Amino acid sequence: MRKHLRTTTLAATALLAALSLTACNADDTVDNGKKAGASVPAAADGGSTAPDTGKDTAQGAEDGKDTSNTPAEKTSSKSSAGGSSAGKGSGSGSGKSVTCTGANTKVTVTQVSRPINHLLLTATNTGSTPCYAYYAPALRFDDAQSAFPVLQDSKPQAVTTLAPGQSAYAAIGLAGEPDGQEQHPSDHLTVYFMGRDNQGSVGSPAELTLPAGTTWADNGFVTYWQADMADALTY
Repeated sequence: MRKHLRTTTLAATALLAALSLTACNADDTVDNGKKAGASVPAAADGGSTAPDTGKDTAQGAEDGKDTSNTPAEKTSSKSSAGGSSAGKGSGSGSGKSVTCTGANTKVTVTQVSRPINHLLLTATNTGSTPCYAYYAPALRFDDAQSAFPVLQDSKPQAVTTLAPGQSAYAAIGLAGEPDGQEQHPSDHLTVYFMGRDNQGSVGSPAELTLPAGTTWADNGFVTYWQADMADALTY
Protein backbone atom coordinates (compact mmCIF):
# COMPACT_ATOMS: atom_id res chain seq x y z
CA MET A 1 0.00 0.00 0.00
CA ARG A 2 2.78 2.46 0.91
CA LYS A 3 4.52 1.66 -2.36
CA HIS A 4 1.29 2.34 -4.25
CA LEU A 5 0.75 5.67 -2.47
CA ARG A 6 4.31 6.72 -3.13
CA THR A 7 4.00 5.90 -6.82
CA THR A 8 0.73 7.84 -7.02
CA THR A 9 2.26 10.83 -5.21
CA LEU A 10 5.26 10.88 -7.55
CA ALA A 11 2.99 10.71 -10.60
CA ALA A 12 0.85 13.58 -9.31
CA THR A 13 3.94 15.65 -8.55
CA ALA A 14 5.27 15.05 -12.07
CA LEU A 15 1.90 16.00 -13.59
CA LEU A 16 1.76 19.25 -11.58
CA ALA A 17 5.30 20.12 -12.66
CA ALA A 18 4.40 19.49 -16.30
CA LEU A 19 1.26 21.65 -16.07
CA SER A 20 3.23 24.40 -14.35
CA LEU A 21 5.87 24.34 -17.12
CA THR A 22 3.16 24.42 -19.79
CA ALA A 23 1.51 27.44 -18.15
CA CYS A 24 4.84 29.28 -18.00
CA ASN A 25 5.48 28.61 -21.66
CA ALA A 26 1.99 29.83 -22.54
CA ASP A 27 2.55 33.04 -20.55
CA ASP A 28 5.84 33.59 -22.32
CA THR A 29 4.16 33.06 -25.68
CA VAL A 30 1.46 35.64 -24.90
CA ASP A 31 3.98 38.17 -23.56
CA ASN A 32 6.29 37.71 -26.52
CA GLY A 33 3.38 38.09 -28.90
CA LYS A 34 2.39 41.38 -27.31
CA LYS A 35 5.94 42.68 -27.49
CA ALA A 36 6.33 41.62 -31.11
CA GLY A 37 3.05 43.26 -32.06
CA ALA A 38 4.03 46.53 -30.43
CA SER A 39 7.25 46.69 -32.40
CA VAL A 40 5.52 46.55 -35.85
CA PRO A 41 5.16 50.09 -37.33
CA ALA A 42 1.62 51.17 -38.11
CA ALA A 43 0.78 51.38 -41.82
CA ALA A 44 0.71 54.90 -43.33
CA ASP A 45 -2.73 56.42 -43.82
CA GLY A 46 -4.10 55.57 -47.25
CA GLY A 47 -1.29 53.11 -47.99
CA SER A 48 -0.27 55.11 -51.07
CA THR A 49 1.73 58.15 -52.08
CA ALA A 50 -1.05 59.42 -54.21
CA PRO A 51 -3.22 63.88 -54.40
CA ASP A 52 -5.22 61.30 -56.13
CA THR A 53 -4.97 61.11 -58.35
CA GLY A 54 -7.77 61.01 -58.68
CA LYS A 55 -7.00 57.90 -58.74
CA ASP A 56 -7.04 58.74 -62.21
CA THR A 57 -7.19 58.63 -60.80
CA ALA A 58 -6.20 59.77 -60.65
CA GLN A 59 -7.14 58.85 -61.02
CA GLY A 60 -11.05 56.75 -64.00
CA ALA A 61 -14.11 58.28 -62.94
CA GLU A 62 -14.64 61.28 -60.69
CA ASP A 63 -11.29 61.90 -59.12
CA GLY A 64 -10.54 62.15 -55.67
CA LYS A 65 -7.43 62.57 -53.70
CA ASP A 66 -4.23 62.72 -55.66
CA THR A 67 -1.13 63.75 -53.87
CA SER A 68 0.74 63.05 -57.06
CA ASN A 69 4.03 61.24 -57.38
CA THR A 70 4.41 62.64 -60.91
CA PRO A 71 7.04 65.38 -61.41
CA ALA A 72 6.90 68.21 -58.88
CA GLU A 73 3.73 70.26 -59.02
CA LYS A 74 3.86 73.86 -60.13
CA THR A 75 1.52 76.35 -58.49
CA SER A 76 -0.25 78.70 -60.87
CA SER A 77 1.37 82.12 -60.95
CA LYS A 78 -1.90 83.88 -61.71
CA SER A 79 -5.17 84.12 -59.88
CA SER A 80 -8.51 84.33 -61.65
CA ALA A 81 -8.28 88.09 -61.24
CA GLY A 82 -4.85 88.19 -62.86
CA GLY A 83 -2.90 88.84 -59.64
CA SER A 84 0.23 87.12 -58.44
CA SER A 85 0.04 83.88 -56.53
CA ALA A 86 1.89 82.94 -53.38
CA GLY A 87 4.60 81.38 -55.48
CA LYS A 88 5.56 78.18 -57.24
CA GLY A 89 6.00 74.90 -55.47
CA SER A 90 3.93 71.99 -54.26
CA GLY A 91 0.73 74.01 -54.05
CA SER A 92 -0.94 75.95 -51.26
CA GLY A 93 -4.18 75.81 -49.38
CA SER A 94 -5.47 73.25 -46.91
CA GLY A 95 -6.60 69.71 -47.51
CA LYS A 96 -5.53 67.13 -50.04
CA SER A 97 -5.19 68.07 -53.67
CA VAL A 98 -7.53 66.59 -56.27
CA THR A 99 -7.59 66.48 -60.06
CA CYS A 100 -9.02 69.54 -61.78
CA THR A 101 -12.27 68.73 -63.60
CA GLY A 102 -15.30 70.56 -64.87
CA ALA A 103 -16.88 70.02 -61.44
CA ASN A 104 -14.30 72.02 -59.44
CA THR A 105 -13.22 74.61 -62.02
CA LYS A 106 -14.83 77.33 -64.09
CA VAL A 107 -13.64 77.08 -67.69
CA THR A 108 -13.88 79.91 -70.23
CA VAL A 109 -12.80 80.28 -73.84
CA THR A 110 -11.87 83.65 -75.35
CA GLN A 111 -10.55 84.91 -78.65
CA VAL A 112 -7.16 86.64 -78.56
CA SER A 113 -5.65 89.13 -80.99
CA ARG A 114 -2.16 87.66 -80.72
CA PRO A 115 -1.22 85.13 -81.88
CA ILE A 116 -3.73 85.19 -84.72
CA ASN A 117 -6.13 82.25 -85.14
CA HIS A 118 -5.83 81.40 -81.46
CA LEU A 119 -8.28 80.89 -78.61
CA LEU A 120 -7.39 80.88 -74.92
CA LEU A 121 -8.80 78.39 -72.42
CA THR A 122 -8.82 79.46 -68.77
CA ALA A 123 -9.63 77.00 -65.97
CA THR A 124 -10.11 78.60 -62.52
CA ASN A 125 -10.22 76.49 -59.37
CA THR A 126 -13.60 77.09 -57.72
CA GLY A 127 -13.11 74.45 -55.03
CA SER A 128 -11.77 74.73 -51.49
CA THR A 129 -8.65 72.58 -52.03
CA PRO A 130 -5.81 72.71 -54.58
CA CYS A 131 -6.29 70.77 -57.81
CA TYR A 132 -3.88 69.42 -60.41
CA ALA A 133 -4.30 70.38 -64.08
CA TYR A 134 -2.68 67.33 -65.66
CA TYR A 135 -1.26 67.22 -69.19
CA ALA A 136 -3.33 69.02 -71.85
CA PRO A 137 -7.09 69.40 -72.11
CA ALA A 138 -8.76 67.00 -74.54
CA LEU A 139 -10.93 68.97 -76.94
CA ARG A 140 -13.96 68.06 -78.99
CA PHE A 141 -15.41 70.59 -81.43
CA ASP A 142 -19.12 69.95 -81.94
CA ASP A 143 -19.43 66.27 -82.92
CA ALA A 144 -15.92 65.80 -84.30
CA GLN A 145 -14.81 62.16 -84.20
CA SER A 146 -11.05 62.60 -84.01
CA ALA A 147 -9.09 63.98 -81.07
CA PHE A 148 -7.71 67.49 -81.47
CA PRO A 149 -3.89 67.31 -81.61
CA VAL A 150 -1.81 68.17 -78.52
CA LEU A 151 1.35 70.24 -79.01
CA GLN A 152 3.98 68.13 -77.23
CA ASP A 153 6.56 70.93 -77.38
CA SER A 154 4.43 72.85 -74.88
CA LYS A 155 4.87 70.32 -72.07
CA PRO A 156 5.87 72.20 -68.88
CA GLN A 157 8.55 71.01 -66.49
CA ALA A 158 6.01 70.24 -63.77
CA VAL A 159 2.31 69.60 -63.30
CA THR A 160 0.39 72.86 -62.90
CA THR A 161 -1.27 73.04 -59.48
CA LEU A 162 -4.08 75.49 -58.76
CA ALA A 163 -4.77 76.80 -55.31
CA PRO A 164 -8.40 77.86 -54.76
CA GLY A 165 -9.09 80.89 -56.98
CA GLN A 166 -6.05 80.38 -59.23
CA SER A 167 -6.14 79.65 -62.96
CA ALA A 168 -4.41 77.48 -65.55
CA TYR A 169 -4.21 78.36 -69.25
CA ALA A 170 -4.08 76.47 -72.53
CA ALA A 171 -3.86 77.96 -76.01
CA ILE A 172 -5.80 76.57 -78.96
CA GLY A 173 -4.16 77.06 -82.32
CA LEU A 174 -7.09 76.84 -84.71
CA ALA A 175 -4.85 76.13 -87.70
CA GLY A 176 -1.26 75.00 -88.00
CA GLU A 177 1.25 74.56 -90.76
CA PRO A 178 0.92 74.27 -93.68
CA ASP A 179 -1.81 76.74 -94.54
CA GLY A 180 -4.67 75.96 -96.83
CA GLN A 181 -6.23 73.18 -94.73
CA GLU A 182 -9.97 72.63 -94.83
CA GLN A 183 -11.76 74.79 -92.24
CA HIS A 184 -14.50 73.38 -90.01
CA PRO A 185 -16.98 75.88 -88.55
CA SER A 186 -17.98 75.15 -84.94
CA ASP A 187 -20.02 76.80 -82.25
CA HIS A 188 -19.56 74.34 -79.37
CA LEU A 189 -16.50 73.00 -77.53
CA THR A 190 -16.26 70.21 -74.96
CA VAL A 191 -13.20 70.33 -72.70
CA TYR A 192 -12.18 67.08 -71.00
CA PHE A 193 -9.67 66.86 -68.15
CA MET A 194 -7.00 64.18 -68.09
CA GLY A 195 -6.17 62.02 -65.10
CA ARG A 196 -2.75 61.51 -63.56
CA ASP A 197 -1.99 58.41 -65.65
CA ASN A 198 -2.98 60.17 -68.89
CA GLN A 199 -5.04 57.14 -69.91
CA GLY A 200 -8.28 59.00 -70.43
CA SER A 201 -10.44 61.82 -69.16
CA VAL A 202 -11.76 61.94 -65.60
CA GLY A 203 -14.61 63.72 -63.90
CA SER A 204 -17.02 66.09 -65.55
CA PRO A 205 -16.13 67.89 -68.80
CA ALA A 206 -16.75 71.59 -69.39
CA GLU A 207 -19.25 72.55 -72.10
CA LEU A 208 -18.46 75.88 -73.78
CA THR A 209 -19.96 78.11 -76.45
CA LEU A 210 -17.29 79.22 -78.95
CA PRO A 211 -16.89 82.79 -80.15
CA ALA A 212 -18.99 83.49 -83.23
CA GLY A 213 -17.33 82.57 -86.51
CA THR A 214 -14.85 80.05 -85.01
CA THR A 215 -13.35 77.65 -87.52
CA TRP A 216 -10.59 75.08 -87.04
CA ALA A 217 -8.41 72.85 -89.19
CA ASP A 218 -7.24 69.28 -88.66
CA ASN A 219 -3.66 70.49 -88.21
CA GLY A 220 -4.57 72.78 -85.32
CA PHE A 221 -3.35 72.11 -81.76
CA VAL A 222 -3.91 72.68 -78.07
CA THR A 223 -1.11 73.26 -75.57
CA TYR A 224 -0.56 71.67 -72.19
CA TRP A 225 -2.05 73.50 -69.22
CA GLN A 226 0.28 76.31 -68.21
CA ALA A 227 0.60 78.25 -64.95
CA ASP A 228 1.06 81.53 -66.82
CA MET A 229 -1.10 82.98 -69.62
CA ALA A 230 1.96 84.34 -71.46
CA ASP A 231 3.49 80.85 -71.53
CA ALA A 232 0.37 79.41 -73.13
CA LEU A 233 0.23 82.13 -75.80
CA THR A 234 3.87 81.60 -76.72
CA TYR A 235 2.86 78.75 -79.03
